[in-house]
Amino acid sequence: MNNKIKKIPSGVIPAPDGIPPQAIKAIPVRHYGRWISAVVVLALLVGLVYAFSQGNVRWATVPDKLFDASILTGLRNTVYISVASMALGLVLGVLFAVMRLSKNPVTSTIAWLYIWFFRGTPVYVQLLIWFNLALIFPILDIGFYRDEMTDVMTPFLAALLGLGLNEGAYMAEIVRSGIQSVDEGQTEASHALGMTQAKTMRRVVLPQSMRVIIPPTGNEFINMLKTSSLVVAVQYQDLLRSAQDIAATSFAVMEMLFVASIWYLALTSVFSVGQYYLERRYARGSLRALPPTPLQRLRANLNLFRRSEVAR
Repeated sequence: MNNKIKKIPSGVIPAPDGIPPQAIKAIPVRHYGRWISAVVVLALLVGLVYAFSQGNVRWATVPDKLFDASILTGLRNTVYISVASMALGLVLGVLFAVMRLSKNPVTSTIAWLYIWFFRGTPVYVQLLIWFNLALIFPILDIGFYRDEMTDVMTPFLAALLGLGLNEGAYMAEIVRSGIQSVDEGQTEASHALGMTQAKTMRRVVLPQSMRVIIPPTGNEFINMLKTSSLVVAVQYQDLLRSAQDIAATSFAVMEMLFVASIWYLALTSVFSVGQYYLERRYARGSLRALPPTPLQRLRANLNLFRRSEVAR
């Protein structure tokens, strides 16, 4: 008597003896809801485009002013103030995050007060405070330097302090969460090897916390690009102010706002791609497979669409 059990390959229907098995014919499920929702979204998009096309907008002005010299100058100043403010915020964020985690009650309390104040007041108000500082301090006198505050507090410096100090409070919380995400055993092992607290933080903790710090930092920088439009309050010549100056003389208000929006979208798109690749780099070693690049994702979606067409 043969007690051997025959193994049936997967995807094959068992058949009576003498009849060859047949493979299962898989029929993909039709997702009608996806196509209906796609049609509805496209219809709404077409309706929105049609509504704007029928509005009282001089569309020829948009490409005509897109590369205007004043607009390009404002664009350069926007990138400059955003990068400078983010750099200041990042330095302050690391400093106050370390102070917040310190066991010294004085430094930790000062760090908490800094974060509490600059996160609790609007950045627009902070910009106005810095710009009008000469009302309470007409003369800046620090012993070795004396000058009128109106000459010291230029629009650029007011914008830098207003944006950078506010960003430092948010970055302090981001860096603190990244530091706390590193296992305490890493610090204990570093101290056992004779490393100082500062060296442990610089060589062990911060590099490992970058995987947690990078994503929200990229989001903060993109948000900084948009928040920088508030520097019109301190008369800094950024992208929005340049667009408003042209609109004041050409009476093309909506058209110039569209021009500014196009450049803001371009800037955020470029930096979003850079953020993605930076996150992908720091994800090495923590994921089994790195997330696909935008080009790889596009190819995968195209292949999926082709397979669904063939299956029909």
